[in-house]
Parts: sequence; C-alpha cells; structure tokens
Amino acid sequence: MSTPSPALTEEMRQQAIGLESSPFTTDVEKGAIIRFAQAIGDENPIFNDEAEARKSKYGGLVAPPTFLRSMGSYRVALPFELPFDRMLDGGSEWRYFYPVRPGDRITVVARIENINERTGRLGVMIITTTVTTYTNQLDQVVATQTSNGIRY
Repeated sequence: MSTPSPALTEEMRQQAIGLESSPFTTDVEKGAIIRFAQAIGDENPIFNDEAEARKSKYGGLVAPPTFLRSMGSYRVALPFELPFDRMLDGGSEWRYFYPVRPGDRITVVARIENINERTGRLGVMIITTTVTTYTNQLDQVVATQTSNGIRY
C-alpha cells in the first residue's frame, strides 16, 4: 500500500506563510454602530445612546467588540491551488486594544501565520491560521483576530 502524496508541500507552506491580503479601509459611521448594536440586541448605552455614552469613560459612542465582524472576512489569495472545495471555520480568538469610534477609518489586513496538512475524521485537511489586523487612522491597532480555516 502506498502513502498518498501530500496536498501541501514544504515549498508551498513557505510560499504561503507571511502572505497578506490587500488592505481594505472603511469609515465607521455612527448609524452603523447603533444599527449593529440594535441588530445584536445589545442595549448598552455606550453603543446606541449618544447622550448616555458621553457620560461614560469613553466620552461618546463606541462600537461593540463584535462590530469588526461586520467589516467582512478577508482571505489571502494562495499562490497555488489546493484540491479541496469545502471549508470550515475552525474558530477565532480576538484581542482588543482601543475602542472603535464613529469617524474612525479602519484598515483591515489579513496575513497567513501558518498553514499545515493534517489527517482527521474528515480525511486530509489543510488548516490555515490567519491573523487579521484592524488599524485606525491614528495607526493604532484596535484589534486582532487569529482564526483557523479548515479546507477538506
């Protein structure tokens, strides 16, 4: 019985690790923050009541932490094809550093941190760890998201 060829070679790994998406920049609007808070059912006044938010330690409205998810998902284009067409979200870890405020310009860049091949219940899988960085117009990293994508 022969061992199947790997779907991901060491050369492919080295080509992928460190690749980044094109930066995407968007303006954060007050109405978008309020609508997002309403949509997720978060009644905290710092997210949806400007008068009350001004009394808080933030001095005004800020976006809920999960607001950054509404900015979209950014994938890094691989320089090679993988033989898998199915994908699963393997989970994310978020770190927050500064509040996101109305009027902020947030730039999003995703970078491949690691990519590996494993065999599991689903068979051969490619697991890609991506770090997405959210930076404001003051060049402050407001948050990072480390996520794992599973292709099989």
